Amino acid sequence: MQLSLGDKIRELRRRDGRTQENLAEALGVTSQAVSRWESGGSYPDVEIIPSIANYFGITIDELFGYQSDREEKIKAILAKADEAFDKTGGVIGKGKGDFTECVAMLRAAAEEFPNEPRIMVRLADNLNFLGWQMNGAKSRTEDGSDYINDDTAYNAQNVYWQEALRIYEKLWKMEIPEECRNAAIFSMIMLYGMMGNHEKAIAIAKEQQSVVLCREVLLARAATAEEKDKYQGEGIIDLLSELKTIIMNSVMSKNSAQTSEYGRQVLLSLVNLYETIFSDGRCGREHKDISFLYQKLANYEVRYGGDMKRAIGYFDKAFEHHKEYCHICDTKEYNYSAPLVSKVTVPRERHPFTPIPENVWAGTMQELPEELCKELRKIEKYRECF
Repeated sequence: MQLSLGDKIRELRRRDGRTQENLAEALGVTSQAVSRWESGGSYPDVEIIPSIANYFGITIDELFGYQSDREEKIKAILAKADEAFDKTGGVIGKGKGDFTECVAMLRAAAEEFPNEPRIMVRLADNLNFLGWQMNGAKSRTEDGSDYINDDTAYNAQNVYWQEALRIYEKLWKMEIPEECRNAAIFSMIMLYGMMGNHEKAIAIAKEQQSVVLCREVLLARAATAEEKDKYQGEGIIDLLSELKTIIMNSVMSKNSAQTSEYGRQVLLSLVNLYETIFSDGRCGREHKDISFLYQKLANYEVRYGGDMKRAIGYFDKAFEHHKEYCHICDTKEYNYSAPLVSKVTVPRERHPFTPIPENVWAGTMQELPEELCKELRKIEKYRECF
């Protein structure tokens, strides 16, 4: 790369509306010295380079024109990491994905670009996923207790989660983009909880904004007319996803809910809410959520004394929503169309639809009761699941 420091100084000075005299005064040099730098007649002393960069609010790499090369390399690393994750389809349970190579690549990238938040987030996330892949998480129920708790003694020994937490902690204390910070906070709380540090997890959670003051709720109140309609639709979609997560976790964490008709009715009511909101069947990313809920309903229906015919019906709906999701995975821009979400468009750059891996059903079938799988094997429609 040809060094053009003088041209860069001139460009930055003009960008900020500064004269050669302004720059010279700030740096404690003569205006003639600045003029010689810009004309290529001489270069600033090494000791003054950091001061020039600080004056213009940029890094030394940017001053020397290396930033674009650095950025392109970082983007290539991030793209490779995202591609590796997409191949797993976001299936991160034990034995369901392979994150080893991606972790090795991101560790090397973190050494080359220390304190680069985008790489740190990807590395921590992939360590999190690798921890699930290699060790998984365990839970247990104390005698006489209704609660299904994390086996924190086992989970706390997960070295991948330990490393991920160290990175999340570092990210949390850095000045980083909101998206990176939110991802770090969410994962920190989840891991601290599973590994037994509940006080730390609760303390971090209490520092965050209430759902009443979240962006999705406030934007829906701030706008008007079609813009208001758009924000309301986006809020419904995002908050519905979070509602699904907390209700699902609530049912799964209590024996009395998981094993009862009440728990199944709660999940069914949640599915009905999805299907009512997306009344025309165009559910976008939420096809995956609905498929997951129907899979759980099929599972619980058989495990806890329900009806086999009803369980097969639930599985069929899970299967159909899965197929529909796969059908729209290549969509570059998705437009919802049901009344409450009709102004919501998911653009290409947000990568809304994560590809589903070919072996996704293998993991699902392992979780279903054998008697249900035996019945499903008899149905030609579900051959691909086995």
